[in-house]
Amino acid sequence: MTPEARLRIQGPLGNSSHATAAMPARDLVSQVDQAVARTVNWLLSAQNREGYWWAELEADTTLESDYILYQHILGQLNSPKVPKLAKYIRDRQLPDGGWNIFFGGPSELNATVKAWVALRLAGDSASAPHLEIAKKKIHELGGLEATNSYVRFYLAMVGAVDWNLVPAILPELMLLPDWFPINIYEMSSWTRGIVIPLAIVYGHKPDWRLPPGITVDELFKVQGARPLSVVWDKSVLSWKNFFLALNGCLKLYEILPWKPFRKTMMARARKWMLERLERSEGLGTIYPAMMNSIFALLAEGGKPSDPPVAREIGFLERYEIEEKGTIRVQPCISPVWDTAIAMVSLEEAGVDASHPALIAAERWVVENQILGSGDWQVKNKKAEPGGWAFEFENGFYPDVDDTAFVLMALGRVADPEPERLRGAIRRGLAWLVSMQNSDGGWGAFDHENNLQFLNHIPFADHNAMLDPSTADVTARTIECLGQMGWKSSHQVILRARDYLKSEQSSDGSWFGRWGVNHVYGTSGVLRSLETLGLNAQPECLHAASWLKTVQNADGGFGESVLSYYDTAHKAKGKSTASQTAWGLIGLLAVVGPNDPAVERAVAWLVEHQNADGTWDEDEFTGTGFPCVFYLKYHLYRNSFPLYALARYDNMRKGRPRFTAVQIPAEEIQHQNGYWG
Repeated sequence: MTPEARLRIQGPLGNSSHATAAMPARDLVSQVDQAVARTVNWLLSAQNREGYWWAELEADTTLESDYILYQHILGQLNSPKVPKLAKYIRDRQLPDGGWNIFFGGPSELNATVKAWVALRLAGDSASAPHLEIAKKKIHELGGLEATNSYVRFYLAMVGAVDWNLVPAILPELMLLPDWFPINIYEMSSWTRGIVIPLAIVYGHKPDWRLPPGITVDELFKVQGARPLSVVWDKSVLSWKNFFLALNGCLKLYEILPWKPFRKTMMARARKWMLERLERSEGLGTIYPAMMNSIFALLAEGGKPSDPPVAREIGFLERYEIEEKGTIRVQPCISPVWDTAIAMVSLEEAGVDASHPALIAAERWVVENQILGSGDWQVKNKKAEPGGWAFEFENGFYPDVDDTAFVLMALGRVADPEPERLRGAIRRGLAWLVSMQNSDGGWGAFDHENNLQFLNHIPFADHNAMLDPSTADVTARTIECLGQMGWKSSHQVILRARDYLKSEQSSDGSWFGRWGVNHVYGTSGVLRSLETLGLNAQPECLHAASWLKTVQNADGGFGESVLSYYDTAHKAKGKSTASQTAWGLIGLLAVVGPNDPAVERAVAWLVEHQNADGTWDEDEFTGTGFPCVFYLKYHLYRNSFPLYALARYDNMRKGRPRFTAVQIPAEEIQHQNGYWG
């Protein structure tokens, strides 16, 4: 059995009979002690013997739908996986006929089209009631012509729609130099991983035709309609119109018999992709890029049994989870992220800094530090490697958020042989600081990845073309610097504070790019400023006041994914364990442990804990791409409540925070020219 199979952390779901009964306020502190102890025991028991934690990362059914299409392209529609994938999709159809992209959400067009196609490939009749009602819902949502470019690209690959309905993604994209405003490194890392393999596919235009009798013509609301994404703006001079005109020119170029750069650029795209496959467990170790890389290898004439293709197929298979006659597919795997959060939570809960579990985790994490080259160096040339990725092996793509969380975790471990640990922290901290953008903030994977006009490229409709600075990643970074002993007057932190001030909403909150949503963003900023001793600043008082106004009547915090679409849903939603923990962490940072709002949030967490130390949570509280793709981290509902309750307990009892390793600013040779 593989390590990941051994550590499918599910936690009991729907087990409300195990919830702890409500206790009088005078017993709250003792109940917190017991709640913390239960979760500590559960979390220690969930650690892998190699030292890491790893829980499921759940997404919507578009993954299972794409996986069935992928089985067709592999020539494996007869695989026993297909009916299990289809069952998972059918089980999640909504009463109105559609499929959603987050728990409790409304039907969404792209997910519904993908599900309809996948179920047809799985053998369901187009006249079956569940597909008839799905087709009706597709028409209500705008029809196939309103789908995003990636849905239509996949359909073009299988001959279901004409390539004219797909934006031009030419391999000649590789021709554009790094200094040119439009080039692959001005796209976010995940977009590069998705698009470059598709450029190879586009160059070959394979015909992996659907089985006889399966078409998608009936999914168009208006037969022959152009995709809505290529409708021109009314304003003549606009970036959208510029890129639509450019797309038209590229389409004309594509039909020319002579393409002088095609062969060279195809080879360059392939070389780029293969280089990144060598130091990763799949391209970018994210589902769409991994699948697209397999499509690219097949389009170039590879077969599933060929060693390079089989290797990538094997990596993608690791994302499958088979359970109760179904198969679901994870969009990514998160062992480094899960481990860092678990470590920080256990450290806050008072687990001894030299506990074997923490030592094992620390050494596993240090072993996985990335010391090789990566895409981040294209725009951050002077910095040395030292970051961490999200996954087991993803050598080209360390990220800022993981690195900051890892450094906070490592800094509180008392390793009896600290030299290697201290060196890893120093390297990681230097890399982290080097990634600060000119606006004072930090993005996730790339440096200065913020050319907003690129959002108008026709294939940018996944709403994540760029990787600019965000408040939540910036907050994590300066929290890390504060834990390392950096002063609030340091130039790096002053610039970050200015960025955060500029991003604060008028009501006091901050937007959450990577977590749902304003409760997440606000909590992170307040925690970071507390670490720097700035929690009495006006912006913090304003934000804490906002948190109090949005606290639910039951004492918890909740925020629906709908808040990304409509601010009327801001900080509104059913109380959840992870979001209540975030709200509590933010309040504690400013108002301390004795505030009634704090005590109500603490009581909610205590009362909703299961007997084994876990919490239940159905909602998606993680974000992939706002308005497009959301995530459910199965460990969030346990790690963050543990941290929040332990933080409350420590503040109530006046316990000092232990830090084993601090690296002052003077030890870091920052070379971006931002030192004060």
